[in-house]
Amino acid sequence: MGNPLLLAWFRLTHEDEGHETKGRITPEALALSRDEAADPASALLLFLRRMRYPLIAIILIFSVSVVGLTLIPKTEPDGTVVRMSLFDAFYVVSYTATTIGFGETPFEFSVAQRLWVTAVIYLSVVGWAYGIGSLLALTQDRSFRRAITRRHVSRKVTHLPEPFHILVGYGNTTRRIARALDDLGRRFVVVDEDESRTSSVDLDDYRADTPALYGNARETRNLVLAGLAHPRCEGVLAMTDDDQTNLDVTMTAALLRPGLPVIALTSSREMAERMRSFDAWFVVNPLDRFGNHLRILARSPAAYQLMSWLTSPPGTELPARRQPLPHGRWVVCGQGRFADEMVRDLQDEHVPVTRVMGGASALARLERSQARERKEPEASGSGPSTVGGPRRVVAPRRGRSRSCTRRTWSRPSPSSRPRTTTRRTCGCSTRPRA
Repeated sequence: MGNPLLLAWFRLTHEDEGHETKGRITPEALALSRDEAADPASALLLFLRRMRYPLIAIILIFSVSVVGLTLIPKTEPDGTVVRMSLFDAFYVVSYTATTIGFGETPFEFSVAQRLWVTAVIYLSVVGWAYGIGSLLALTQDRSFRRAITRRHVSRKVTHLPEPFHILVGYGNTTRRIARALDDLGRRFVVVDEDESRTSSVDLDDYRADTPALYGNARETRNLVLAGLAHPRCEGVLAMTDDDQTNLDVTMTAALLRPGLPVIALTSSREMAERMRSFDAWFVVNPLDRFGNHLRILARSPAAYQLMSWLTSPPGTELPARRQPLPHGRWVVCGQGRFADEMVRDLQDEHVPVTRVMGGASALARLERSQARERKEPEASGSGPSTVGGPRRVVAPRRGRSRSCTRRTWSRPSPSSRPRTTTRRTCGCSTRPRA
């Protein structure tokens, strides 16, 4: 990255030069954007709704106090009756209720007026305590804090002066992408349904102020609030760990902003095909991508070295060249999509593969079976060995019949005697048990 001052000057003087809106902004997206721009005013409505009773109590205390001072007269020594004007009463109640204190004005109070001012002091203290307690409780309310955050994010996204990307999800992969974009001087907006992740965006120390929206990206209004309908939005990266959420983001971008580049993450081939049907610009399958990297490393370590360097963040040095992979049989331990992709990629490279489904215990059984086969040659005509463990072959002895019957006892019940059942078994010729 060059000089930040020169870069800032270039952005200020060439703000609109050469900028082209990517994708077509549909009328529906514009309508949703206008609605979301007006929606953050709900924070004020929520404030008024939660604080209406404390505000009514404080206003009522002030009104009664002012009216009471205007109604209570004072008798002068010459017998003249003097009453306080409405403005003088409001002035006295204002500095009295706020615990400032300024003395008796515009004249010395009578005993009745002093008693009323004393009552006003205690009433105002109760009213302020009620109002301040309600305000502190409101600041801790999740709905109010979320409304304030949405208002803040909406204002920051609306006034973004340069192109930006929308990053859906803020996991380890997205953090590395965000760091690379920040090193390139690109702006971005983060959307995640985990509040702790969105709060950590400010702690990651990016060069520019990064808006972070706490919300579910499957809701269209959250994507619109993040800037999907903004003319400077250049792309969307759906990088959550939920394939359905990434698919919904791809669908929303295709419907509201056709032609906008979308990069989606998935670990399923079926989900990848569905994303491509909505014109996803690029679909990343990390399971399949790992197998492809392994195949490239097996074919040419130099090509893998060059590919790793070209796809690394800016400023990365050329990594060391890896040693060629050893030839021979590979053993894949595990089950699931990742193991399926690994076995498929190795078979495409014509590499002999043995898959172990039972983990470490099955691998130990496989090793014992292979050691036994090396010591004892396998009998002619027998089938292949089972990966999960050695096959036990029982040959019928001479002088006994091929088939026999075996008597088994069922579990007795308290109300009936145990009964016997008879079944036919394979070539073993054991005698029936009692």
